[in-house]
Amino acid sequence: MKHLNRTVALGAALALFSALTPALADGVAYVNKGLVGVGRIPASQKDKFGETFGSGSGMAIDAKGWARDGAGYKGSLWLLPDRGYNVFGTTDYRPRLNTISIELTPTAPGAAPAAGQEQAGVKAALADTMLLTDDKGADATGLDPLNGVRPASGDMPILPQADNGKLALDDEAIVRLPDGTMFISDEYGPNIYRFSAEGRLMSATQPPAALVPMRHGKPNFASDNPGPGAAGPDPKDPETGRQNNQGLEGMSMTPDGKFLIAVLQSAARQDGGDSGSTRQNTRALVYDASDLAHLKLAHEYVVPLPVFKDAKGKTKVAAQSEIVALSDKSFLMLARDSGNGQGLKGDESLYRKIEIVDLSAATDIANGPFDAADKPVAPKGVLDPLVMPAKLTPFIDINDKGELGRFGLHNGAPNRNNLSEKWEAMSLAPVLEPKLPDDYFLFVANDNDFLTQDGFQVGAPYKAEDGADVDTTFLVYQVTLPGLSSNTQ
Repeated sequence: MKHLNRTVALGAALALFSALTPALADGVAYVNKGLVGVGRIPASQKDKFGETFGSGSGMAIDAKGWARDGAGYKGSLWLLPDRGYNVFGTTDYRPRLNTISIELTPTAPGAAPAAGQEQAGVKAALADTMLLTDDKGADATGLDPLNGVRPASGDMPILPQADNGKLALDDEAIVRLPDGTMFISDEYGPNIYRFSAEGRLMSATQPPAALVPMRHGKPNFASDNPGPGAAGPDPKDPETGRQNNQGLEGMSMTPDGKFLIAVLQSAARQDGGDSGSTRQNTRALVYDASDLAHLKLAHEYVVPLPVFKDAKGKTKVAAQSEIVALSDKSFLMLARDSGNGQGLKGDESLYRKIEIVDLSAATDIANGPFDAADKPVAPKGVLDPLVMPAKLTPFIDINDKGELGRFGLHNGAPNRNNLSEKWEAMSLAPVLEPKLPDDYFLFVANDNDFLTQDGFQVGAPYKAEDGADVDTTFLVYQVTLPGLSSNTQ
């Protein structure tokens, strides 16, 4: 037993040493102190409308309400689901926003939680759910906008519209503003929407023409996920613009509140996005947010997504799933593989990492020729030689076996404590320790795809295939982000 304890202690010490190695990006030393808390919301959770709760496509912590309480912390966060349970095609699921109450009792970095308490450090409970509506107050929908385009009206640009006449939303990221209003990005447009504190659409921002999906020379927002009885789009994929289901997946406000950054999940079709192996060169859009109702594109950069080899040696691109802005020149970016995780045939993920993205030396292509659909910045995935891309620095390996193991988790079979496929939400909360002014808790959550054996949605019960029962899971890391507090508004 003594030898076993020494081995465990040595393993924890080595893991802590590895985690504390600074990541240098543009001369700044960022430190990952490791995983300090884990918690769950069960897959069977229902919201106040009696429908199955869907989890984190996007997340925003309530900074004003975050407080230290003895050895722990209390607060709340907003968790954004996407378009509903849609394994067999999209449904008329009403888009919504969930409020989650949070209690965090962090484990010291590198330490092991008490036996039986490995996943009790985060207590999360669904507190409320609010529906999102269009600007007239009418229901929106998760249905694929196969052929529908709502005409521009007033300040509103053209918008995705489902065959039932409803505004079609596939929500992916959220920024909550001090006045209670919020920006939400989506896949279909891919647009950035501003909603009131009550969930009513106030304004919409369309991206540059290069990112608007086009079929037969016209905007067409279909994603090739038709609803019940509907046919798919013609052609299946857009000719230019964002690829199907690869919209504005990541979005964040800079700490000073001056800029909103949104990032396409992977390259546009004309930039190599027509192939899984060439979709590396995606785009980061930086908007001037001085007028919240009229965002103005100020900067635009090419971000080279990470690449890795699959089990067969084939090159794959890790698409990005969320960002957290550190300034107008840097952000954290979560990039991952797909098709691997709890309940899937590929149970072990090959790539799940959080990178530091440095834009300071990248070429600004905003409002130039590459913003037109007929001028690719990376034809067939090869970046224009005159364009300098952003720089990536690895920061956190979510698949780290040592870190996961301390909390009873793992990457790969068996399923119960295996990480699920889609990790898509991140947000920061301060540690509130005077001696550690640059330390934050980085919350990371999964999108569970509404996978449960006790599902109910859009008036009907359902059971996910192959017995899948995927909880909403929160991972909390303690990180040192120098200078972030001084940039906060």
